Amino acid sequence: MTRRGFIAGTSAGALAAGPIVSAAFAGPQTAPAEWRPGPYLLLDDELVADSSGLVREVHPPSRLPDPIVTGYEDGCFQPYLTVVRDPETGRYRIWYGTPRTPGNTSETSIAYMESDDGIHWIRPHRVLRDPAPIQFGSAVIDEGPACADPGKRFKLGWWQGGGLQVAASPDGLDWTPLAPGPVVAANHDIASIHWDPVRGRYIACLSVYSETGPWAHRRIPHQSVSDDLLHWEEPWTIVTPDETAEIEKGETQFYGMSGIIGRGEILVSLVKVLRDDLNCEPDKTAAELRDPGRPFAGIGYTVVAWSRDGRTWRRETQPFLDRNSEPGTWDRAMAWGDDQLVESDFTLIYYGGYRWGHKAERFTGRQIGFAHMRRDRYVGYSAGAEPGVLRTVPRMLGDAVQVTVNAQLDPPGGELGARAVDHDGAPITGFDWDDCRPVTGDLVDHPIAWRGSNADLRGLVVSYEFSVVGGTVFSFDVL
Repeated sequence: MTRRGFIAGTSAGALAAGPIVSAAFAGPQTAPAEWRPGPYLLLDDELVADSSGLVREVHPPSRLPDPIVTGYEDGCFQPYLTVVRDPETGRYRIWYGTPRTPGNTSETSIAYMESDDGIHWIRPHRVLRDPAPIQFGSAVIDEGPACADPGKRFKLGWWQGGGLQVAASPDGLDWTPLAPGPVVAANHDIASIHWDPVRGRYIACLSVYSETGPWAHRRIPHQSVSDDLLHWEEPWTIVTPDETAEIEKGETQFYGMSGIIGRGEILVSLVKVLRDDLNCEPDKTAAELRDPGRPFAGIGYTVVAWSRDGRTWRRETQPFLDRNSEPGTWDRAMAWGDDQLVESDFTLIYYGGYRWGHKAERFTGRQIGFAHMRRDRYVGYSAGAEPGVLRTVPRMLGDAVQVTVNAQLDPPGGELGARAVDHDGAPITGFDWDDCRPVTGDLVDHPIAWRGSNADLRGLVVSYEFSVVGGTVFSFDVL
């Protein structure tokens, strides 16, 4: 299968053909030998051994037409944010940046609100006491009621004084610094912390302004990892521009990577792409877009990235969450995804929307929006009237008793079939196409039923094949 639209982080130097990994961590990645409970997102094309008659496509989420947190009413100034759902109260909680003092463009305080549905917030917002001076950032990790140290259940990360700073809190409201200054250095003012549930450690995403090299004078995301939030590895590059992609020809740079969540054995994140050499309205000047001090007002959008090892990342180049196509809309210039969470059958995405451009109208033109999609539907493999087939890589099957498929099958006629094949690609008796009851409709967990019993596959090396007509397959699970 030809891979298109992907690029991985590089440590330095020019881009090479094919998959690229950070030089510091290059080397073969050995896939797990067994099919364990997933999910398995087809966003990760390393799961796909072959496909024919299918088109691989990025699937943008749906979004609400209006912001859910505003600059005017809610004081949103820096839409670097966190949303969590409290497991005890069921309420959604949001932290975002508000000016520390009126008209202050370089210092932030953290604003806080709660909601019963994650969209409509209980106002007015509360401004929390600063744990220390904050330039930008309000990245919060909730380690849950079972946290080993309840007094430090919540962790906070932000940028100030040349790097990432961190604090802890018992309730997410009253914060105490964990160190007197930066715990890891970064020369640009965007930093966030995240939890890697696959490896059980913290991730820091750091913006670095490159002074030299191929990406000189551009913002390039870096990463570090830590077991305790205080001691960090030397940061390395994780995202660079892809000059082979038409959409990235020009002054492509990035305003960070955030919104990291674990989905099965991979991490999925949101990358903020910045084009400071373009205007949201091509027929207008930066001055007409309320940014008279710069040659261009700038635009931005979000692409999706994923990692199998928690260190190196691959990403799409086509927008996942694009800026609004309608002139005059509140998110016309920028749509920067900043946080995401999975709730039941849906993935919820919170993003910063900018009306005019990168630096224009900072106190009224930057707001927070809401988008959502059916769970895990970042990328899908689609077929029309003619069937297409996708085959997974082979793995050993353990104690699984059920296979489910996340697919949208459009009426009339849309359906999906499945079969299991052995390590030679031969269909296994009882698990061929004719043994499968086709599924129809739109579900994130279509159950696959064969004449054979899944117990008969235990201990075998199995690949799954999915045949699609009139629809899209996004992921599958082995339960």
